[in-house]
Amino acid sequence: MTISLQGSRRTTQRPESAVIAETRTDTIFLFGVKIMLWVALILVAVPLIYIVANSFSSASAVSAGRVLLWPVEPSVQAYKVAFGDPQIMQGYLNSFIYAIGGTLISVTLTIAIAYPLSRRTFFGRNVIMSLLIFTMLFSGGLIPTYLVVQDLGMLNTRWAMVIPSAIGVWQVIIARTFFRSTIPDELYEAATIDGASDLRFLWSIVLPLSKPVIAVIALMYAIFQWNSYFDALVYLKDPSLYPLQIVLRNVLILNTVTGGSTTQNLAQQLEQQQLANVLKYALIVISSLPVLIIYPFVARHFTKGVMVGAVKG
Repeated sequence: MTISLQGSRRTTQRPESAVIAETRTDTIFLFGVKIMLWVALILVAVPLIYIVANSFSSASAVSAGRVLLWPVEPSVQAYKVAFGDPQIMQGYLNSFIYAIGGTLISVTLTIAIAYPLSRRTFFGRNVIMSLLIFTMLFSGGLIPTYLVVQDLGMLNTRWAMVIPSAIGVWQVIIARTFFRSTIPDELYEAATIDGASDLRFLWSIVLPLSKPVIAVIALMYAIFQWNSYFDALVYLKDPSLYPLQIVLRNVLILNTVTGGSTTQNLAQQLEQQQLANVLKYALIVISSLPVLIIYPFVARHFTKGVMVGAVKG
């Protein structure tokens, strides 16, 4: 650091390469943070490794409890049974239909609601937003919702899985905040002068600039639809419409395999029980794969969209 005196004026110059040294308190704090992160990583990673190891182990080893963090007597029998069972594969297909179709419907409706609410010229936007927030605090309840779904003729149909939960108020708030803080009114005025309609402005300007928030709400809706099982449990009766989560629930709780086939002797019962034990872990891995595969492709947009949509405004 150099100090020069010019008359009564004192100037201080700090070298650009100067680095502020960490204090002892900072060092202790950072060390504590690293320890907490490692503990969190272990708490998350160990159960996942345990599940994967059991899914690739033999049924007898899993039933005997000999598997910890590495497969014992490696086997892919559970995956062969899972992918060969028509009920499981039908549930997998249904989950993809609900996740993809439900996400498209939910994202479309969310943008259609959030964008007008973000424009200051939209009359009554504060009242509508207050009503939407009200639904986050109070709901009609399960029985009235069930009666509405029944009266609309959606009971025991695929629509019951995507329409009642099509709009999430939290996602509307995120999208509305993003539009309001990212799309200025001057841009809309310039597009209007050039002759662009509201729909043209939304399609040609707003949506291309809103990829981060679209990725955020799409991932939220997709994960929600993929993991949803309560709606299917309430609204669906036809096993051919069950999502994978219901099939997984039947295996984990009801302990049924391949549609609940009967056994003739004790040896067959024991073999089926062992297969059901290892099949649980294989189904958990199978049901988690789509989300794990999709997330890396939207992680960059997800982080950016959450920060902009939740903090600004």
